[in-house]
Amino acid sequence: MNTLIKGAAILADCAGGFVQTGDISVAGNTILAVGKKPPGFVPDRVIDGARKLAMPGLVNCHTHAYMTIFRNYADDLAFDEWLFGRIMPKEDMLAPEDAYWCTLLACLEMIKSGTTCFLDMHMFKGQCLRAAAKSGMRAVLSRGIAGEGPDDPAAIRHLNELFEDEDACKPYGGRLRCALGPHAIYSCGERLLRHIAELAQERGMRVHIHLAETQNEFDTAMQKYGCTPTEYVARLGLFDAPAVAAHCVYLTPGDIDILKARGVNVAINSISNMKLGNGFAPADRLIDAGINVCIGTDGAASNNNLNLFKEMGTLSLIHKGLTKNPRVLPARRVLHCATAAGADALGLRGAAGILQPGALADIILLNLDCPQFQPINDIAASLVYAASGAEVETVLIDGQVVMEKGNIKTIDEERVYAEVARIRKALL
Repeated sequence: MNTLIKGAAILADCAGGFVQTGDISVAGNTILAVGKKPPGFVPDRVIDGARKLAMPGLVNCHTHAYMTIFRNYADDLAFDEWLFGRIMPKEDMLAPEDAYWCTLLACLEMIKSGTTCFLDMHMFKGQCLRAAAKSGMRAVLSRGIAGEGPDDPAAIRHLNELFEDEDACKPYGGRLRCALGPHAIYSCGERLLRHIAELAQERGMRVHIHLAETQNEFDTAMQKYGCTPTEYVARLGLFDAPAVAAHCVYLTPGDIDILKARGVNVAINSISNMKLGNGFAPADRLIDAGINVCIGTDGAASNNNLNLFKEMGTLSLIHKGLTKNPRVLPARRVLHCATAAGADALGLRGAAGILQPGALADIILLNLDCPQFQPINDIAASLVYAASGAEVETVLIDGQVVMEKGNIKTIDEERVYAEVARIRKALL
């Protein structure tokens, strides 16, 4: 189907911040032209872009989508009590079908706040994939892997489930893909991590791991391995494949050198790290070192939302306050982190996070007639410092309209709310 977005304000490249007024022509799932409609292009569908801002969809580079069920359930707790005392025992009671509905709720929230693509770590074969497929979202799905070694029954099951999901992604033409998801150095033994590193090379897969999230993780690694968590993971070969390391709060200058040398993508999760009292990842120093920094929300159990607009503003403001430098992480840089840098991290450079001919049609339209956007002096600043995500009206993913004028086209919203309420009553 050919789609024409007509007469919109267009922010094609978030890093540049330049806005033009014109049309976006979409053929199937691909952007054909930005600015002027090509001669002979006949749209099957026209979307009125007047008083709207068209921009690339946001890319959430670290989520646990199924964890929406734990939103506002385990708050104001220390990390170990939160994870091991409250969340994990309930996770073990969550049925696979429950994970489907909880992930659909996450997709609903992400679409409504302008996210078109996400990198997930989950625990349920087929269910998160099923929800992402239903929602129309673009996703990279990593089954969380834990265990001592490749012969550990749990690790064998986790890997088999991942490979089954990988096969199930094939009909979606690249919209859904899989990555290897070793959970963390404290939940995976050395033999298992080495095995995953080998699998990543053999199968050409990305690696998605929690890294250096807490002081305890850092201190334990120093005592147990005589090196930092980052050094340890690098020694085991996990960074020999394209990798996304989530959190990276506790880093030495040497760690930053390793991340840069190995081309590791770092997903910053500012709100989750603050809420759990884990500190702040040094996003400014990582960017200055030339590392690709992207943004994640983490799960709703520790955020408590999946809103990248809120995450962008927080990331910029906390670094300005921490460094006492108002020039740190300016709005355009943060927008880049949430769009093109996120796409780069997921192997979608030039295909997502930017509006240009040949790119995938992952496009969001925001209503400019909102008081928080007026007057329009600098659209990048408006998006990072003033937007809430509620301004998002229409969302295209892979050329498909998944939300139009605030109405979700792919998900039965009321059914999702009812199913999640049922699960909550039984589980919590």
